[in-house]
Amino acid sequence: MAVAAPARPRLQQLYQERVVPNLVAEFRYLNVMQVPTVDRIVVNIGIGEAIQNAKALDAASHDLRQITGQQPIVIKARRSVAAFKLRAGMPVGLKVTLRSARMWEFLDKVVSVALPRIRDFRGVGSRLDGHGNYTLGLREQLVFPEIDYDRIDRLRGMEITIVTTAASDDEGRRLLSELGMPFRR
Repeated sequence: MAVAAPARPRLQQLYQERVVPNLVAEFRYLNVMQVPTVDRIVVNIGIGEAIQNAKALDAASHDLRQITGQQPIVIKARRSVAAFKLRAGMPVGLKVTLRSARMWEFLDKVVSVALPRIRDFRGVGSRLDGHGNYTLGLREQLVFPEIDYDRIDRLRGMEITIVTTAASDDEGRRLLSELGMPFRR
């Protein structure tokens, strides 16, 4: 009895069927392997309040685990900063790196579910980092449907970095817009 291969995420299938041919035609790539793709997505939450409140780290970790489906790692301070009462080695943030199927599913969720839930949403900025990578900042975790409003202790922002294999910002911007990223005009 043959075992069926797991279905590819919707956005990954869209990438293979529509985005690759469009980018090959637009940028005149000689080989489909030259077409940029999404390499990984890094979701980061800074938790400065963890210095005074140890439970803030647990609550933020739970939220990040709910959103991404993956256990976050704790980011610790590299240096001591007396003005912030921070010592080297103290926890200051959480980070999750998503790859392969989870990455495609998370990107699909961000583009089609989370961003449209932002109040007065008019699109995201179109500025990339010079290497084809895009960073998106969200002010609150409530835009994700997994988060229950009654169970959160406080609103936390997060940073979502989409790392691509694009050689330039134009290629990266075009890749992301083909995948459905709603850039402002």
